Amino acid sequence: MQKELKRLSEITNLFGPSGFEEEVASYLLNEYKRLGYETKRDPFGNVYAIKKSKNPNARKVLLAGHMDEVGFMVRKILPNGSFMVNPLGGFNPETILACRAILKVNNGNKYYGAVQSVPPHLLKGSNNDSKTPMSMMIFDFGFASKNEAEEAGVEVGNPIILEGNFAKLSEKRMLAKAFDDRYGIALGLEMLEKFKDVDLDYDLIVAGLCQEEVGLRGSMCAASFIKPDIAIVMDVSAAMDTDGSTSEFGQLGKGVLVRVLDSNMVARPELLEIQKCALRKVNVPFQYFISPGGTDAGSIHKSLAGIPTMTYCLVARSIHTCSSILDIDDYLNSIKGLESILLTLNNDKIKSVCYLTY
Repeated sequence: MQKELKRLSEITNLFGPSGFEEEVASYLLNEYKRLGYETKRDPFGNVYAIKKSKNPNARKVLLAGHMDEVGFMVRKILPNGSFMVNPLGGFNPETILACRAILKVNNGNKYYGAVQSVPPHLLKGSNNDSKTPMSMMIFDFGFASKNEAEEAGVEVGNPIILEGNFAKLSEKRMLAKAFDDRYGIALGLEMLEKFKDVDLDYDLIVAGLCQEEVGLRGSMCAASFIKPDIAIVMDVSAAMDTDGSTSEFGQLGKGVLVRVLDSNMVARPELLEIQKCALRKVNVPFQYFISPGGTDAGSIHKSLAGIPTMTYCLVARSIHTCSSILDIDDYLNSIKGLESILLTLNNDKIKSVCYLTY
């Protein structure tokens, strides 16, 4: 367990908002090469590790997670050296004020700061008037003037994330920013490690994708670049148990999601059956899930090739904040379950799912 959590800690701590995934991409490429895999990178910035099968007629399976996390971009440098921003991805504004933040400028230097917040006794007007819209939030990195900020390399367009270092809270739970979707990035590496010396009947391509949080953009490129026969998308969904309810979908600690429906995909019954059978085979718990959101599976399965796509997700509390909470057993079980799915797949099963006759 310690090795798996150490890897997840390293990956969640990386800096990588949408459009600025280079730190995560470099980490992944180094790990892919360390494990001995062929690597590729497409024009959009997605990265791939390729495990070729000895089967000359091998089909292709794409296993993908997205590298980016929600973040911000500098929109305006104010005369006093602080900044106004635009979001990169979806935020609840109530989660942002007083958070610590990290700014990265073009030369790679990072600056640490915080989002300004007014104490309650100084707020004016009604409760509604006291709420700060995101467009008016001020990010402060300690610069005393606009000139000082610019001399430090700050420009409009520089990326920002909220700081949220990994922490193990208990034997059951862990805390970090960017479990969405560094979970998928870490899980892909776990699979590459497990299958390093295992012959598969198909080519396995493990990918780190760009810009999911701003419109599933990297996966569109990946679908046409790799042209897989089927795809498995690893991601994190919002837990629905924060009020203690046990009647809703999405319970922390209740296992892998069998995600039957979301905002941009109706799941393929054949793939759901493969998933459930493989999870049962290794006694990995799972729960059914219907989501108002979407994942990269939405764009991959709607590509021109109509690629059959499975989601492989967990839930976490407080996603799209710097303080999301993930269940440790859920994560460790997801490793075991995905290994079982990949061992279950073979060329004949892939051909059947794809309705292929050749």
